[in-house]
Amino acid sequence: MLFSSISFLYYFLPAVLILYFIVPKNRKNTILLIASLFFYFYGEPKYVVLMILSSVSGYLHGLWIEKAKVSGNSKLPLASSIVIGFSGLLFFKYTDFFIQNTNWLFNTNIPLLRLALPIGISFYTFQILSYTIDVYRGEAKVQKNLFDFMTYVTLFPQLIAGPIVRYTTVEAELAERSHSFKLFAEGVNRFVIGLSKKVILANTLGELGKIFADSGQKTVLFYWIMSISFMLQVYFDFSGYSDMAIGLGKIFGFQFLENFNYPFIAKSVSEFWRRWHMSLGTWFRDYVYIPMGGNRGSTWKWLRNVAVVWFLTGFWHGAQWNFIIWGLYFACFLVLEKFWLNDFFKKLPSLFRRMYMFFVLTISFVIFNADRLGDGIQNLKGMFGLLKVPFTGPETMYYLRSYGLMLIIAFIGATPLAAKGVAWIKERKHGKSVMNFVEPVFHGLMLLLITGYLVDGSFNPFLYFRF
Repeated sequence: MLFSSISFLYYFLPAVLILYFIVPKNRKNTILLIASLFFYFYGEPKYVVLMILSSVSGYLHGLWIEKAKVSGNSKLPLASSIVIGFSGLLFFKYTDFFIQNTNWLFNTNIPLLRLALPIGISFYTFQILSYTIDVYRGEAKVQKNLFDFMTYVTLFPQLIAGPIVRYTTVEAELAERSHSFKLFAEGVNRFVIGLSKKVILANTLGELGKIFADSGQKTVLFYWIMSISFMLQVYFDFSGYSDMAIGLGKIFGFQFLENFNYPFIAKSVSEFWRRWHMSLGTWFRDYVYIPMGGNRGSTWKWLRNVAVVWFLTGFWHGAQWNFIIWGLYFACFLVLEKFWLNDFFKKLPSLFRRMYMFFVLTISFVIFNADRLGDGIQNLKGMFGLLKVPFTGPETMYYLRSYGLMLIIAFIGATPLAAKGVAWIKERKHGKSVMNFVEPVFHGLMLLLITGYLVDGSFNPFLYFRF
């Protein structure tokens, strides 16, 4: 069930909200758990058992780790939780990848399993492991209530596509959280903003990508338009979903951490990854990079750590070589920045750093978008005039005029300009009073517009379901 669907917006969510706010405080987690299991069952009925078993496994391993601390042998249950946790993820997400590469290397003919990927498995696996690791480290208290723990794992606002919510972030709120009209209103506003980013911006940019794929008149300019629009589509698709998840969290009394912070204003790759999918970046930093030694020790050890983390970051996104290359691509630029580029760019105006980042990111999303490596190479050749296609043409100019305004809006929306504008108005005399009236009216009109889009059956994919 997509957040950007009529069934979620006008049937599921209102029913859950009514039940949630009429039951006593000690039954609210029960309502959330039942609603979350139904939400997952609606979209993935055969794998809901897998998610429940994963939750129970994480819960039992937490108890085992806590008990084993007394005898000083808690490494065994920790190792068990990691092995069992990753086993499900590896089996369902990566088995066919390993079979395909084995067949290619050894000229074998092992049949593929063609398993359907359980929705959200990458996210809830990492959440469970963050819990068991933090219990082992003494950074989180063991959760002794199974249903509260399952509520954490299955919480539907962030279940299928994140952000990756660590147990320590919501530990206190699972037991006691506050609700208010202010939080509810903030949550609704944030949800509508995310929904607008998803339905109006990401979906429209996705339509442009589909037009490019179906077009028989490719041009160099069209290749660039397609690459940039896909990059923006991914951003608004995923950050829009994160906004919706954070907004729903506020409505139910949870304070999820931010997952995006205007990544396209970054002046370096390292800054970009401090702003993009922050919950994933900090997860790999705290549970892989730092335990391996981080930037301590020799240069070679640091290079090894960077290579491992970015190999895993790419592989987390999907069982295809283009994702691995995409991750290692960023690793190469992180190394280049550390040893050369940062010093070089310090001597130049910041505009050059932004141009550099725009170029690096555009190329990265071409790699990310390639179902096969050959497709990515073909698209890069098209962008740099290495195919026998003209620079532009009538069809390219037609679609540039048709989608030009949306691309401009998307560029502006990917920067903090709009947020700064609203903040500036609120600082003026009577500005806050005016915005207190304008914002809910604007969000209401946006919801009506979005509903029209959805009733019309508009193009409505969600890219991060495949991760």
